[in-house]
Amino acid sequence: MAVLAHAEAGEIAARLRDFALPDHQDLRTPENGLVMLRGRVGGDGAPFNLGEATVSRAAVRLASGEVGFGYTLGRDGEKARLIALCDALVQSRDFGGAVERDVIAPLREQLMIRRKQAAAETAATKVDFYTMVRGEG
Repeated sequence: MAVLAHAEAGEIAARLRDFALPDHQDLRTPENGLVMLRGRVGGDGAPFNLGEATVSRAAVRLASGEVGFGYTLGRDGEKARLIALCDALVQSRDFGGAVERDVIAPLREQLMIRRKQAAAETAATKVDFYTMVRGEG
């Protein structure tokens, strides 16, 4: 689910185009809302409300009965619906392996490449500070 949440809606849709998708229906049409973000001082201190973030959610049921749920930050309802569809397909005996192999695995690989590139760009700006101990006193 994390891989799908980090992917672009167009990337997911492009990967699903190659599938003969089974009949499915929206249990919950895509809708937008807000969630409260909570934080903790120092990671383990008293919790506090940091603010709100917009989210989109959807639910899909395949004709064979599998139900999938999709959530994503932002207002991209179509992305939430695609995530829900993938969630339902992964649970299906007929489609689970193919979705993992042809949709999720390539998206995971792209995500890892982007993360490595971002890490390399960040590392290129790293500055090493050091101090020299003076022989006085």
